[in-house]
Amino acid sequence: MKIKLFMILSLVGMVSIYAQNTLDITVKDSLSNEPLIGVTAVLPSLNQGTISDEAGKIHMENIPNGIYKLRLSYMGYAILERSLSFPLDEAAQGQTFFLVPQTEEMEEITLVSTRSTRTIEDIPTRVEVIAGEELSEKGNMKPGDIRMLLNESTGIRTQQTSATSYNSSIRIQGLDGKYTQLLRDGFPLYSGFASGLSLMQIAPLDLKQVEVIKGSSSTLYGGGAIAGLVNLISKTPEDEPELSFMANGTSALGLDLSGFYSQKFNKIGTTVFASYNLGTPYDPADIGLTAIPEFDRFTLNPKLYWYLGEQTELLLGFNAIWEDRLGGNMDYVKGESVSNPYFESNETERISTQLGFKHAFTDQKRLEVKNSFSFYDRSIAIPDFTFTGYQRSSFSELNFSANSENDLEWVFGANLWTEYFNDTRDSDTNALDQSYQIFGLFAQNVWPIDETFSVETGFRADFHSDYGAMALPRLSILYEPNSSLTFRLGGGMGYKTPTVFTEDAERLQFRNVLPINTNDADLERSLGGNFDVNYKWVPMPGMTMSINTLLFYTKINDPITLVPNENGFYSFQQPDGYVDTHGAEINLKVKYGDFKLFTGYTHANVKQHENGMVSDFPLVAKHRLNNVLMYEKEKNLWVGLEAYYYSPQKLDNGETGQSYWILGLMSEKKLGEKFSIFLNFENFLDTRQTRFSAIYTGNLSNPEFLDIYAPVDGFVINGGFKIKL
Repeated sequence: MKIKLFMILSLVGMVSIYAQNTLDITVKDSLSNEPLIGVTAVLPSLNQGTISDEAGKIHMENIPNGIYKLRLSYMGYAILERSLSFPLDEAAQGQTFFLVPQTEEMEEITLVSTRSTRTIEDIPTRVEVIAGEELSEKGNMKPGDIRMLLNESTGIRTQQTSATSYNSSIRIQGLDGKYTQLLRDGFPLYSGFASGLSLMQIAPLDLKQVEVIKGSSSTLYGGGAIAGLVNLISKTPEDEPELSFMANGTSALGLDLSGFYSQKFNKIGTTVFASYNLGTPYDPADIGLTAIPEFDRFTLNPKLYWYLGEQTELLLGFNAIWEDRLGGNMDYVKGESVSNPYFESNETERISTQLGFKHAFTDQKRLEVKNSFSFYDRSIAIPDFTFTGYQRSSFSELNFSANSENDLEWVFGANLWTEYFNDTRDSDTNALDQSYQIFGLFAQNVWPIDETFSVETGFRADFHSDYGAMALPRLSILYEPNSSLTFRLGGGMGYKTPTVFTEDAERLQFRNVLPINTNDADLERSLGGNFDVNYKWVPMPGMTMSINTLLFYTKINDPITLVPNENGFYSFQQPDGYVDTHGAEINLKVKYGDFKLFTGYTHANVKQHENGMVSDFPLVAKHRLNNVLMYEKEKNLWVGLEAYYYSPQKLDNGETGQSYWILGLMSEKKLGEKFSIFLNFENFLDTRQTRFSAIYTGNLSNPEFLDIYAPVDGFVINGGFKIKL
């Protein structure tokens, strides 16, 4: 009897063992036939899954006998589902599944700034893109402007330049903000006098993506992109209409209301964006000065698209921003009677038009024409001084692109950039008027030599009305030995037109700033390059990792600096020397289940070489660390913890500021398909410069402001809701 019982139990165990099956398959791209790393494979009914490795292989064990649905998913590709019967026959085991790129998803990462039709994966130029959920998450933190959106990227810092007005600029790899070119859909709408307060007046709700190219990039759009360029790409009408709203409030009594509408009809499409932003004077340090000024801003951006045919499109757009901003003495800003108050008032009006025309002669030949006119008026007032002026500028471009049968891509074009500023102060003494025109010719080429090696070249010849002709070459190389490893090498030349509208002049509200003599000045010219390595792998089932390392170097010859003289005036001078920056950026991304970890480290060593002397460039954190840990549950709930470290920075007065950490907590919960709420705790350690050093000397009626190298607004809570119909 015991022997029979033992035999029965043994047979049952053998059946159980044989009933456990394995699955071994390979997943590839249907177009390139390349294996796909990180594809999620799930057997939903068994609650069992894994991720493909570097070779695109998927291995699953302990699968019982039966028929189960296999679900393969990968971002940018259509979901694939197949029913498999276990145990599998020999033909089914080891088979290859092909995922099809999904057009709508791939369009989200198609680059615009390089004028190419290629996606971010196969373009030799190194481009960083903020899009999709990442753009939405960062937009929740500061819905009224784009500072937070850019500041959280490795190698980029939004540097506050005014203690009371909150004005900021974009610094890439430690270089001064004047060397970063800010574009809107390829239009330079924020140059010259219009660069003032630009970061504070752009709301992110109508942005489709943000593209960043670091290093000398003047070959693409002309002068200004010595440190790099940031291109804000607007949403366009899609087949599915969109109507979305956002409301946000802050513990500092700020209010942001935004609305966006988009719809594509048969022959017509439209997008309309409108926002209202309100700021209440806020002084967390209780020093009697506004850390956040009082402001009132309204934005309206309507666009009309006319589809003249399947291959022809006409765009008409209009952007307008009106803002009143007042900072300084808290009691005065609140409307109380104050004797000899300090204040800084900014009244701005931005209006720009956009015209775009696209026509495809064939699938390989395309023509594009675009034009913008910009009108910018601003009045800056401080006690006993007012600076007023208006800027009129335009940008026009014609380009023709052609693709050959072997995928060789050419772009030829010409553009004209005009800028005119009129200083409208009552006194014409030392007026800061300036006017110039730049005509440019450019050619770009992308040559995919084979499946692993591509070369991108570019050349621009600019003719400046004041400074003559410039030749700007550019070269980028892409080597991709396999789907897991990518190398990029690139470099180019750039230049910056001398201008009085710099961060240093803004800090002085242009008081006692002398104009630039174009006969004595020269262009600031640059040469830079970078080397980029990107590697991704699957260290264990359910986990994907990628690491990106960028080495960079940029040198700027004859930099213009603002220097005080003995008479109390400030003049722009070009001492014999140069500024250079070199260092590295390292980005690590880890995904495991519902968790994502982003870690970025920036080492920026920026030096001033002047008359044989070498010194550290001020207001640069040589070491910076970005950390974001995200938990996201099926696009229904996400919670993120942020931690940013800044190393000590040299200040203009020769002292050194303290190092500091900034921590934040962000969250969003979706309530159904159309409604979500968000809540963020920004800088909850309340890190403020006023906690460890002063921000001014003198008295409250006549403060002399020091460098701002750390936050002044401290701990702020913001939250609200989003509706998408």
